[in-house]
Amino acid sequence: MTTFLYELSTTGAVSFTDILKDPNGSYTRRISDATQARSRLRGILKENKRADGEQDYLTIIKVIDGYLPQLQGIIDCVAHGELQLKSEPVVFSWRTTLSASLFNNSPRISLPSLHAEYACCLLNYAFAYSNLARTIVSSLGSYEHDRAISEAERETKDTRLTHAVRHLGRASEIFTYLSETVLPELHQVAGSNKLPPDLSIEVNAALAKLSLADAQTVAIRKLLSKSFYDSNVTPGPPLPKSHPLPGVVAKLHLECASLYSSARTLAKTPSASKSSDDVPAELRHYLAAEASLHAALAKKWLGIDAGEKGGEKRAGDAVAFLAWSKKEFQELRDGGKGPGLAKGEKEKRDRNLRKEKVAAELGSVEVWLKHYKNVNDTVHFQAIPAQADLQSRIPSGMSALATTVSIYIPYKPVFGPLSDARITNGQPLHDANPASSPDDTSQSGASARESSAYAGAGEYY
Repeated sequence: MTTFLYELSTTGAVSFTDILKDPNGSYTRRISDATQARSRLRGILKENKRADGEQDYLTIIKVIDGYLPQLQGIIDCVAHGELQLKSEPVVFSWRTTLSASLFNNSPRISLPSLHAEYACCLLNYAFAYSNLARTIVSSLGSYEHDRAISEAERETKDTRLTHAVRHLGRASEIFTYLSETVLPELHQVAGSNKLPPDLSIEVNAALAKLSLADAQTVAIRKLLSKSFYDSNVTPGPPLPKSHPLPGVVAKLHLECASLYSSARTLAKTPSASKSSDDVPAELRHYLAAEASLHAALAKKWLGIDAGEKGGEKRAGDAVAFLAWSKKEFQELRDGGKGPGLAKGEKEKRDRNLRKEKVAAELGSVEVWLKHYKNVNDTVHFQAIPAQADLQSRIPSGMSALATTVSIYIPYKPVFGPLSDARITNGQPLHDANPASSPDDTSQSGASARESSAYAGAGEYY
């Protein structure tokens, strides 16, 4: 499976020279640099919108890397009175991409304040990281099921999955920062004005959970890569020696199901923080389908765990869990909680991939169910517990991302009162040299950021 595909936004042109007053003439070059950085961002987003093939999300990330420290500097200068806005409010134009409006036409709306500009940049930053991970995963194909692939090639592709997990983790960090820090302040500035779902606190919290779930899904795939490769010739029982404990795999899938389900609940929150519209059906269907898929997978592995470890005492549990899993996969195959709408070629491809995944897992479950049912019918003769009895035996989920996801650390401003070079012996340095944009996007510019929360939080305009 691939991860969720986001449509990146586009934005109207902005000249900071037109909206800012520089009373002391200290920031003329900085204002020009910030305008150029934003123009590059606008250009690369428009180019992405027009692209027919795979988009260059890595370049988009690097361009945003270059713009955020500039924007951060402007925000600080305005907050401390060293730059002034020529009019109130300053309006930035961004096209919404999480709107369920008619025909999903992504309307462009005007948003007040530098704070809204900051939020929209971070939102597209997270979208780009998630889509970059999707591009990596899509490029690999089903390599772990390729009988001809060498061990070295498989390990190389495993490493690329690790990169995808890290990018999804970064996206989750940014969505969390938006929902917990940036957007609450933006909603205070916006007052009674309606904001799109893109800038909803609940929706961004949902996207943070979605990204975590997508990251966990990719991590599970990497965890199982070698065992799938080892069982290509004889899929089904017994498990190869390289296979991780099935009980652990079950808990990992349970965590995915919980995250997708929680994300769907948040995305459907009616208040949606003054949102003027609902999130698109594609997103809601994706969350529902993935939650159902992982719930069925968890029951499959709980059944295998019972059969492999429980012996005679849990033979009935093995049959019951696998029968339950089979039932849920059949419902998914027949459309009970299917993937829903598909509006484009990529979305249709994802829907077909999910159908193939469901069909393959259903076939696998049937093989294991037949095996354990035969063993129980001929050797153990254990009663098959009811589904209600099994429910109480389902454990809690387990995260595989403890070392992957951390807290998003905002960029340091490259100029202004809170920049590193501003104070030397107590004297202000208005025009310190800007830091170059980092090349290592896996660190997301950490070298140019604060070691703690952004010091100017709460002072956006």
